[in-house]
Amino acid sequence: MMRQMREATKPIMLFTAIAFVALMVFQWGMDITGQSGGGLGEIGSVNGDPVMYEPYMAAYRQIYDQVQRSQEDLISSQQNKEIEDAAFDQVVNQLLIRQELRRRGITVTDREISDAAQAYPPDYLAAQFMDDSGMLDRPAYQSFLYSLPPEQLLIFEAYYRETIPQLKLGRQVTSGIFVSDAELWQQYRDQNERVEIRYIPMNPATRYPDDQFTVTDAEIEAYWRSHQEEFEVPARATVQVAVIEKTPTAADTVASGEAAAALRQEILDGADFAEVAIRESSDQGTAEFGGDLGVFAKGMMTPPFDSAVFAAPVGQVVGPVRSSFGYHVIEVQERWAADSARARHILVPVARTDESEIALLTLADSLEDMSEEMPLEQAAAAAGLASSTMDLAQNFAFIPGAGQVSEGADWLFEEASPGDVSPVFETSTAFYALELVSSEPEGILPLADATPAIRSTLLFEKKMAEAAVDAQTASSRARGGEALENVAADLDLEVRTAGPFSRNDFVPGIGRQNGAIGAAFGLQAGEVSGAVVTPANAYVIEVISRTTADDAAWRTQIEQQRQAAVAARQQARVGEWIEALRAAARIVDRRDVVLVEQDEALPQIPMVF
Repeated sequence: MMRQMREATKPIMLFTAIAFVALMVFQWGMDITGQSGGGLGEIGSVNGDPVMYEPYMAAYRQIYDQVQRSQEDLISSQQNKEIEDAAFDQVVNQLLIRQELRRRGITVTDREISDAAQAYPPDYLAAQFMDDSGMLDRPAYQSFLYSLPPEQLLIFEAYYRETIPQLKLGRQVTSGIFVSDAELWQQYRDQNERVEIRYIPMNPATRYPDDQFTVTDAEIEAYWRSHQEEFEVPARATVQVAVIEKTPTAADTVASGEAAAALRQEILDGADFAEVAIRESSDQGTAEFGGDLGVFAKGMMTPPFDSAVFAAPVGQVVGPVRSSFGYHVIEVQERWAADSARARHILVPVARTDESEIALLTLADSLEDMSEEMPLEQAAAAAGLASSTMDLAQNFAFIPGAGQVSEGADWLFEEASPGDVSPVFETSTAFYALELVSSEPEGILPLADATPAIRSTLLFEKKMAEAAVDAQTASSRARGGEALENVAADLDLEVRTAGPFSRNDFVPGIGRQNGAIGAAFGLQAGEVSGAVVTPANAYVIEVISRTTADDAAWRTQIEQQRQAAVAARQQARVGEWIEALRAAARIVDRRDVVLVEQDEALPQIPMVF
């Protein structure tokens, strides 16, 4: 059977509250070090300290629930694998932090816990005690606190006993971070100073014909030998693949249309349009407002919907109207000639019916069961599916219809041998299975295979060198007093304009944060640059106007800017610190042994629909 979904989600939060402390202490009988007297036991270790199953599953459930709330589709097996890994990483990080707390001797006193509990609600309760201005309603919070029974106070104590030392550690790790006024001014200036320019692009790729330059075999080989890192190729695999797409069938489409027609008839029979929209519409942006779309101009909506709105009689319920979003039941409430209208709608998306979904899952199970007994090509044919042979790269495993298949890639390049057939994996768009035909390890692209790309690179370098010479000649003429338009015309080029733009903006035709942008901000209004060469082009630039950053305006917001800059650096330092801890740690992950053994020991329960 395919891997069964568990329940969890994915936040990686350092030095923040551990929401499952109470569960650890009171439901699992676990102490604050993560030890436990029962349960499945160790699934790994960090520097000799065990990673226990219970906190791992708590993190898994938390992450799973968060991910599921963020999307309408059920979590796929590929997402589930990512959630499992994130949960393991989260528990490992917490163990590393506890070890660091012990090493540094960081503790918490009963007085610190009492003071914190009275002044700062736990993160998971804070929102309940905020007043209209976003400040803590201290009397309400303290009244709540004093009313708690002893067992609830023990939960609070566990929370602060875990959190306060982590906050102390966080302060130690991020201490000494300082952002100078000069750095803040440079950031502000880069965002707010602007220039407007005229420029001549040399366009070397198209300006010079290829036959004007010669690239020798010796040059190509020399480039290949001195740039080996550019020709590293990932591991590759030739696979047989079978894909079962989740795309709704023709019958599903008909069923969705019939569902929309039934809603229209319900309204025609007397039901309130708004109530039906609130109950049934999948357009979450309008459903809570009874499907109201407000006033919109002709041409703003998707074409089928737009045509229906501006053709339907005002006040009548029409549809279903099919668009790329699904089926719409529409009521035009007001219309002003052919210019604008006010309407409301109910959206029924084209989606698989329950019967269709069951058939899809049954097909996926059948493919997996048969592929355990025969080659994938035969199993797919027996299931009425097509299969094909294709090449996949480890760094970009993409299958048409299934999309990015990281779970399948992990199986291919870490577990499989030629002839092995995978379980049925799942992405958001499809189920798929793989059979490994052959594989090649990572290596260096041979010179013969790399030659065409190297030839193109060297040819462009020679064109760029020629463009730099022409740009310098053009610059000298413009600096000598000739109009930029005349210089460009002589070279059969054009003068373009850009801006106003800041140092951080992307400028069409020039790019972002490159030598041309820097050169523009190094000139005063009316000045002309020398030859400016970037990786993609060569330019001559003239500044039309320049707007400096306002020093007074900067000073009015400097403290808020400083706080944001310090917070960003603190976050970056914490991330670097935890990565350094992980790099130095002895981390053992035994999930592939312990959890698989547990799954195999469980009795198989037949699926019941």
